[in-house]
Amino acid sequence: MKLSVIGAGSWGSALTELATRREHDVLLWAHDPKVAEAIRETRSNPFYLPRARFTSHVQVTNSLSEAAAFSNTIMMVTPSHYYRKILSELAESLENPVRLISATKGIENVSLKRISEISQEVLGDLLESFATLSGPTFAVEVSRDDPSAAVIASTDAEFATEVQAELSCRSFRIYRSEDVTGVEIAGALKNVIAIAAGVIEGLGFGSNTNAALVTRGLHEMERLGFAFGGEAATFSGLAGMGDLVLTCTGSLSRNRSVGVSLGKGQQLEQILAETRLIAEGVKTCRSAHDLAEREGVDMPIIREMYRILYENESPRNAIDRLMNRSLKPEAQRGR
Repeated sequence: MKLSVIGAGSWGSALTELATRREHDVLLWAHDPKVAEAIRETRSNPFYLPRARFTSHVQVTNSLSEAAAFSNTIMMVTPSHYYRKILSELAESLENPVRLISATKGIENVSLKRISEISQEVLGDLLESFATLSGPTFAVEVSRDDPSAAVIASTDAEFATEVQAELSCRSFRIYRSEDVTGVEIAGALKNVIAIAAGVIEGLGFGSNTNAALVTRGLHEMERLGFAFGGEAATFSGLAGMGDLVLTCTGSLSRNRSVGVSLGKGQQLEQILAETRLIAEGVKTCRSAHDLAEREGVDMPIIREMYRILYENESPRNAIDRLMNRSLKPEAQRGR
């Protein structure tokens, strides 16, 4: 399999390494020419994933037209709020339909569209097949060959099966799913819950609080997912519970780290200015909040995180509101 990987951040770099373990040829696209040059010179990524080691199977470019011409199988690993722009620019150089694998997790602000919807809207007839890759996978640990697992979701069973076969290896096991919607919603919303988990740590609360948050956070993820036809098994699987537990407890989680700083009293603008890494949950929180409001889905944790991130609410006040909501059954019949 020849693969164009669009995005040379930590996750794009780790997935490039993963593909070359199976000796696939990869063209890695970096937006920043300095990053592309550094990768060429060091055969690593000193900016985002220093431990990465790129073999001779990896080429690097900062030209989207080169990436478009290299392969008809394209993996998008860009921040969600840049996804539409970069894909639109890439589409200008496409001459034939492509098979798209999204490793991006998020929901677009304003349009409130998922990545699969954006891809179809931008590419139209140029989109041959679409799949989304998600699961509990920190880039650093995938890069160092730790045993990991993920899920590939597509309505094109043949494409999903091929990706599963071609990217799975002794340290990375991929499962298949047809629930694109559920996988996308789970992958996006877990980042917002992870910020909340960080807030809890920053406030000095313990394991009881974190366990309650993770459990109720999963319930909210399911509730929104079910509203769009997502499947229950997805939310109890790798893209749902698996990724949620990882990002809410793992010290490598960018979203959780943002939350810790918020809980300790730092301002969001200051936190984001101090790192070049992107915490997807910050922008996704706005989308999730607006989507829940539009669909009439009750998501109290998401609502309080929106107040903290966008209305300058005190984290302690937000916790108090969550704990003093009206009492109700833990689960209700149906979805």
